[in-house]
Amino acid sequence: MNNSFCYDARSQHFTFNLFKISQSSSTLSPKKTNYNWIELDAVDSTNNYAMGLIHAGTAQHGTAVLAHHQTKGKGQRGKVWETEPGANLSFSIVVKPDLLIAQAFQLLATVAVTVRNELENYVGDEACIKWPNDLYWRDRKTGGILIENVLRGKQWQWAIIGIGINVNQIGFGNLKNPVSIKQITGRQTNVTALAKQIHAAILHALQQLNEMGFDAFFQHYNQHLFRKQQTVRLKKERRIFSTHINGVNLQGQLSTGVDAEECFSFGEVEWLL
Repeated sequence: MNNSFCYDARSQHFTFNLFKISQSSSTLSPKKTNYNWIELDAVDSTNNYAMGLIHAGTAQHGTAVLAHHQTKGKGQRGKVWETEPGANLSFSIVVKPDLLIAQAFQLLATVAVTVRNELENYVGDEACIKWPNDLYWRDRKTGGILIENVLRGKQWQWAIIGIGINVNQIGFGNLKNPVSIKQITGRQTNVTALAKQIHAAILHALQQLNEMGFDAFFQHYNQHLFRKQQTVRLKKERRIFSTHINGVNLQGQLSTGVDAEECFSFGEVEWLL
């Protein structure tokens, strides 16, 4: 499994700062099960905080951590997810995947499809998924997903699903192509309510994944794939090239090319937009 989606609890140690906690419960239909809901005024990273709960033995499947201000949010490849205090969605969900480690893409794709579908309720059907884990509206980034895993040998113990979405922020400094729900719709959105909707939807989707399999989620991932059947520019190490996006295969690789197929794994290529 690619390192960007693999976390070994034996080799990493996290610290976090806690300011305020309020707890409530969230209900997942059709099963009426209560889950821990932790709401923080500020924290360095909700993924770090969730990892701390796992280390402390207090996490359970479905535990959610929402921060109104995330000071050191994490993105892919060690990037920092910058967010204006109180304006955006930064939260994490702890789950116990009923999957093999080799099926990591199934978890990512299921989460991406589910969050994308929730965003569609706000911004319309132009919401899409940029491989592997970004959320886009047209050609602009609305959010991202970072999944970190706790492994014991070959056993998948926990996954922490980190989700960041631009909600009410309207200024992004020198960032290249961000967009928020408010910029798209002109309306203010309740961040906590959105988080709870996504939380319930993801837990329901994981239940469906376990009961009915991956086929429907895989089809929807490719159906809403950013720039599918279009020509794009990619960069692999020093090579910059144009290629046609065919879709994503069951291994989570990006399939490109017309006359000759070329597939890329997570972290192997960079989009040039």
